[in-house]
Amino acid sequence: MTARPPAGPAIRRICLVATEESGDRLGASLMKVLRQRLGDGVEFSGVGGRGMAREGLVSLFPIEELSIVGFTGVLKQLPKILRLIRGTVDAIVAAQPDVLVIIDSPDFTQRVAKRVRARDPAIPIVNYVAPTVWAWRPGRARAMHSYVDHVLGLLPFEPEAFRKLGGPPCTYVGHPLIEQLASLRPNAAEQARRDAGPPMLLVLPGSRRSEVARHIGVFGETLARLRAQGVAFEAVLPTMPHLEAAVRAGVADWPVPPQIIMGEAEKRAAFRSARAALAKSGTVTLELALSGVPMVTAYRVGDVEAFILRRIVNVQSVILANLVIGENVIPEFLQEACTADNLAPVLVDLLSDGPVRARQVDAFDRLDTIMSTGTASPSVRAADIVLATMRGGRRPG
Repeated sequence: MTARPPAGPAIRRICLVATEESGDRLGASLMKVLRQRLGDGVEFSGVGGRGMAREGLVSLFPIEELSIVGFTGVLKQLPKILRLIRGTVDAIVAAQPDVLVIIDSPDFTQRVAKRVRARDPAIPIVNYVAPTVWAWRPGRARAMHSYVDHVLGLLPFEPEAFRKLGGPPCTYVGHPLIEQLASLRPNAAEQARRDAGPPMLLVLPGSRRSEVARHIGVFGETLARLRAQGVAFEAVLPTMPHLEAAVRAGVADWPVPPQIIMGEAEKRAAFRSARAALAKSGTVTLELALSGVPMVTAYRVGDVEAFILRRIVNVQSVILANLVIGENVIPEFLQEACTADNLAPVLVDLLSDGPVRARQVDAFDRLDTIMSTGTASPSVRAADIVLATMRGGRRPG
């Protein structure tokens, strides 16, 4: 790629790299604030999805090319991944940006950042979404000190974790979910439905095909166990259009057929009315907690992934909501423990009024305080740091 001629003095060039939908949403929100601050004096380039495209970024490649899950998936696609890394680095170095923002997806973005720093140490680098150094491979934090200038954390405990591990400066900017509380909290009618019978039970087997395949069977067995015990409930299973066929095939022989709903708006509406949830672990646990929905969580991975993770993960819980709260209030059943025998009894307690349910609800009530970012939104806080980290710092005016 041929380097472009130098832009006029008013133009600030910002490269962003996001390779998953969640990162694309963060990137789009960040770009919107940066354009509000810089007006026509900003030029975006890099890698992103549809959200970032709407804000003016022409992606170097479709992010769907990196829809790879698990260690074995990465190994199979390694030549392709390395080729995309090389092309991304070449484009960034040629663009000579005032700042590079890498967003999540550390297997890809950290490699890009390292190579960019080696090729052009003058390009400042901001890492949006802290890698989970507090959970596994803590040595990454110290290594990042040499090629990342600032880390933007989504979780309130991350700045201290990076400090203890000798990482680069880290600032808690806030999780994007705290900007969406209005869509997570029930109104009076929805609260009435939450308290009414039969209670609505959310079933959340995952957002990837592999997760659906691993969880949908045991989740169906769990609901069958509840029904056999005479527990009344209405099962609702939110999913996305690209997973609809897999979900419908997976629930076809369930003795308790769930109502399948589609899309984000329908999912949020169900969250606002649900009494309890059976969910796979992940970001959805924090979403449920902020909605005030007690849950039991489960997760299964392949044998190879399980073998590796058991040897490198060093946290007391894999549940994001538990880590933010600082207490293991949400039960989790992983791998061999992910069975209907374990899941069903907890759901019985959560669907009724009692101490198990009350403990979770009380803990969730503390989340607003724990995750508060004051009056500024996460996107604004992130943009402030990106602007301050640019070559020459913040543009006057």
